[in-house]
Amino acid sequence: MAQHGFDFKFSQCFGDKADIVVTEADIITASEFDHTGDYLATGDRGGRVVLFERNNTKHCEYKFLTEFQSHDAEFDYLKSLEIEEKINQIKWCRPTNQSHFLLSTNDKTIKLWKIYEKNIKLVSENNLSEGTKSYNRRSTGNGSARAVISLQTLKLPKLSLHDRIIAAAPKKIYSNAHTYHINSISLNSDQETFISSDDLRINLWNLDIPDESFNIVDIKPANMEELTEVITSAEFHPQQCNLFMYSSSKGTIKLCDMRQNALCDYRAKVFEEYLDPISHNFFTEITSSISDVKFSPDGRYIASRDYLTVKIWDVNMDNKPLKTINIHEQLEERLNDTYENDAIFDKFEVAFSGDSSSVMTGSYNNNFMIYPNVVKTGDYQAPAGMDEIVLQADKTAFKTKRLSSLQQQSARNKEWGDDIDFKKSILHFSWHPRENSVAIAATNNLFIFSAL
Repeated sequence: MAQHGFDFKFSQCFGDKADIVVTEADIITASEFDHTGDYLATGDRGGRVVLFERNNTKHCEYKFLTEFQSHDAEFDYLKSLEIEEKINQIKWCRPTNQSHFLLSTNDKTIKLWKIYEKNIKLVSENNLSEGTKSYNRRSTGNGSARAVISLQTLKLPKLSLHDRIIAAAPKKIYSNAHTYHINSISLNSDQETFISSDDLRINLWNLDIPDESFNIVDIKPANMEELTEVITSAEFHPQQCNLFMYSSSKGTIKLCDMRQNALCDYRAKVFEEYLDPISHNFFTEITSSISDVKFSPDGRYIASRDYLTVKIWDVNMDNKPLKTINIHEQLEERLNDTYENDAIFDKFEVAFSGDSSSVMTGSYNNNFMIYPNVVKTGDYQAPAGMDEIVLQADKTAFKTKRLSSLQQQSARNKEWGDDIDFKKSILHFSWHPRENSVAIAATNNLFIFSAL
């Protein structure tokens, strides 16, 4: 795979660049490159999915392809609950016959969408068109004549291409299988099955069978008062179709093998770091909850994100992480503030680079961080002394592209002082599978940064 350096620069931005009041429905809640990197999908709070296609240029630039309404708000009359239309996750499937397929989910329902090119044809010629009027005229008896088409002159209407559009059609709807909110979906490497996870259960689906799923993890206690943890994220192994993992609010990761038991967590491998109880404080239980967990594309490593750290694990070593990266050192003294404004419950994602060597995650003030070569040495080294690249996905990106070096930008973005904007959090992003380009969701804007 072609590797590139880590000199990330702002490439482009989609969305309103002006300082306007952001409509809640426009806030981006999911973003995902497909496996080629030629297509990019985003989902928002309003239930819309927007697709972008790569421009055929040497730079990492995308153009708008299409958008469609994936989910609508619903009302669960049995529970008197409103179900939001907000898109929680999007996953691309492998394309077939020049059509693209993707899974999108809100809190309760998963949909499989087919994206295809549709030719719109209009009738360009028919029997009433000019040039085809070879009618016999007959008298109607009252002096007027009526045109009659003979069989010899009767012609089939002709259709001609009027326009080509990109259309989206729902092919399958997977519903009524989750009591709690779906937090993640993950496609299997066999391209035939996928898992969906809520707070207490993980279900296994076949893409072709929407009305049946198998419950493969169930951590619901007989008495709900004994509940001590919830599932926060789940993902299939990128190569071995029998393996998947899930993370919990207790800070553990379980690696499960579907060949061993019907309920797969029975003999799972548990990745957990021992924390000395002396170091615990009031917030430890909240900050140690894992918000996202990802396999590296080569399947060798696991990255987990909790509120204050990213941990890198070796799949073969479950007693302690290979590396712990402190994300919010500035916030360790200010957890009271983050608790009071609910920021401490923000669910930050984590992502691996396509070559499995580097990771990225998000922070506040529209900052996101890239950690080059955290698990092994890639073909390219980051600039000397730069084990953390801190970039900002906001209007300043337009200026800093020209004015300062990556090192200067990183140093400036790290200097938060007391001025932290908790509303400007970078929670959702995606790393291009084949090159060092990233797509960042910043409230209602989508930023592309690239090292090409």
